[in-house]
Amino acid sequence: MIAKLSGILDSVALDSLIIDVNGVGYQVFASSRTLSRVGQKGDPVSLLIDTHVREDHIHLYGFADATEQEWCRLLTSVQGVGMKVALAILGACPVDQLGFSIAAQDVTILRQADGVGPKLATRIVTELKDKAAKIDLSKSMKGVKPVAIKGAPASATDVDSDAVSALVNLGYARTEAYTAVLQAKAKANDNDGLQAIIRLALKELSSA
Repeated sequence: MIAKLSGILDSVALDSLIIDVNGVGYQVFASSRTLSRVGQKGDPVSLLIDTHVREDHIHLYGFADATEQEWCRLLTSVQGVGMKVALAILGACPVDQLGFSIAAQDVTILRQADGVGPKLATRIVTELKDKAAKIDLSKSMKGVKPVAIKGAPASATDVDSDAVSALVNLGYARTEAYTAVLQAKAKANDNDGLQAIIRLALKELSSA
């Protein structure tokens, strides 16, 4: 099983790319988010890989970071969500927002992905509400160095991650913390820092 590929970017298509590894070209399907970050032909690239083996084909799916990969696996655990739909969701919704949207039971951003109708979006947020809250927002770029992509940003802000962690440390469930931080951010000013977000989130929790 292939778990990671590192090589030279040969080409990028609408839903996949080809990585040249010592003269062998591997076609790797990926989200538009990952495809937009791999750079230009000839650039070095390294992706985490999920290998899917069937009787009629072997498909490789690539991910820019461990959090995107984990989200893909989580999304495909929902009935009706295959790899194509999961990658469409990951392309339409940044991973740092996906957990908050699901925790808040907000289907709007999911509906932006191709292949996701109202029933499927509702099923996703219903089935994944508790599971999604367990994904650590801060780990997508920490302790993982497999991705060589130019200009790749962290997938979650430190404020979001630290605010959720602070509320969890105060005894709130992670799902409640996600939802409260999401609501707090909607009411906060652009320059509000961690402490302001936590205070607003606590107000949301106390009024719930």
